[in-house]
Amino acid sequence: MSDLAIQSAIVGGYLVLALAIGLVAFRLTDRTAEDYYLADRTLGTVVLLFTTFATLLSAFTFFGGPNLAYSAGPEWILVMGLMDGILFAVLWYVVGYKQWLVGRTYGYVTLGEMLGDRFGSQTLRGLVAGISLFWLFPYVMLQQVGAGTALEALTNGAIPYWGGAGLVTVFMIAYVVLAGMRGIAWTDTLQGAFMLVMVWGAVAWVLAAVGGAGEATGTLAETNPEFLALGGGLYTPEYMLSTAVSIAFGVAMFPQVNQRFFVARSKTVLKRTFALWPILVVLLFVPAFMLGAWAQGLGVSVPEGGNVLPVLLNEYTPGWFAALVVAGALAAMMSSSDSMLLSGSSYFTRDLYRPFVDPDASDRREDVLARVGVAVFATLAFVASLFQPGTLIEIGDTAFGGFAQLALPVIVALYWRGTTRAGMFAGLGGSQAFYLASVFVPTVRVDLLDWVPLLTESYVIQIAVPDTYWGWSASVVGMLLGLVLTLSVSAVTTPAADEEPAVYEGLRAD
Repeated sequence: MSDLAIQSAIVGGYLVLALAIGLVAFRLTDRTAEDYYLADRTLGTVVLLFTTFATLLSAFTFFGGPNLAYSAGPEWILVMGLMDGILFAVLWYVVGYKQWLVGRTYGYVTLGEMLGDRFGSQTLRGLVAGISLFWLFPYVMLQQVGAGTALEALTNGAIPYWGGAGLVTVFMIAYVVLAGMRGIAWTDTLQGAFMLVMVWGAVAWVLAAVGGAGEATGTLAETNPEFLALGGGLYTPEYMLSTAVSIAFGVAMFPQVNQRFFVARSKTVLKRTFALWPILVVLLFVPAFMLGAWAQGLGVSVPEGGNVLPVLLNEYTPGWFAALVVAGALAAMMSSSDSMLLSGSSYFTRDLYRPFVDPDASDRREDVLARVGVAVFATLAFVASLFQPGTLIEIGDTAFGGFAQLALPVIVALYWRGTTRAGMFAGLGGSQAFYLASVFVPTVRVDLLDWVPLLTESYVIQIAVPDTYWGWSASVVGMLLGLVLTLSVSAVTTPAADEEPAVYEGLRAD
């Protein structure tokens, strides 16, 4: 059997398996919006841990992260593997546990729904949904770009870019429409375990071929000694901390992650999950990024626009194993995109359609609309991916910082009863306006930012490295601005008559 046939069989088998899991989940899912979006709030420790894990891991883990380690050194592990593993685990408790209590008590499905009721404002509810969808749509598109280019590269063009992106989109629509959160969580568990096995298998295979970890690291020390020294170059303390903070707080507000704060079966499940989170993150990021760094020492040559991991595997492992790892990357893309589609649909139906179009919509009508919304959302993102518009790519690249602007006002609202509706509008609106200006307004961007290129899936993205604000990123400065505005405006305004300042207080787990 030819390599192409083997590779196609591996990828096709994975897609069929994901669809089969979706069909099983469809048979077990009630035709209600809450069961479709949140699996009736019944997820256990293993499934919740792995569905969050797989949902967060886009193709960046397999392509962008190793590429960065290949070009700048493995210290990216400290940002993603340690700092974000720990920071997000803390946020999982600070934000996630309180959201779980509130959601369980009042039946909330989305972040906007929760905030809208607390502050008596449908406009605030719609604003949170609008901000989230603005940053989410291009991020879904980028996953489809990654899927199309990965399949095109894997098959040496036998599957064209548009065909690969379209194939993955069709399968995602099919099993997300069928399965909802329950099926996605099950497939995510499979995908997360598969990713871990593949990346450690790749490490074992490559190290066995080159003489072990000591030999690979020694070669790296000879060719690129700066890679094994902390600090310097790209990795300034301010850059690393800014990036870690932006990613961790942004992740906590990603719709597909934030909704998982609502789905745990019990308090015990939540506590176990965020305790295990840092371990799971380190187990994946350390080997993936070290492969990129070792490749530099081994003299692996990566073509312009290419990705180091497939090149490294093609040189040191058989073709069928490289195809399995690419299938793992495809799993990462799909496990991110499917959850994005589901959460995006919920934000549209719960926070835009229901309050502004049909407040009396039945659960059954909302369930049908949600499934249609998934198909429409995915199709629009696919069409956009065919053109790869620069503006959308730029929005996707800066999405973590955009979502991070939501985090501090939300935390304040959850824990301080003195927060007012005016304070929330000021904090959310002010921080988003500042961040958008720093990214998209040329006069602001030129004054504030230097740009450092970073290769990811198959295209060049730009990571902003501020040279003002004492080296701190615009995202972090925007977050602090949002915090100050939320606190100060709340302090000088009084709650509106329909706000409920005490609604988040006195909640306890069973």
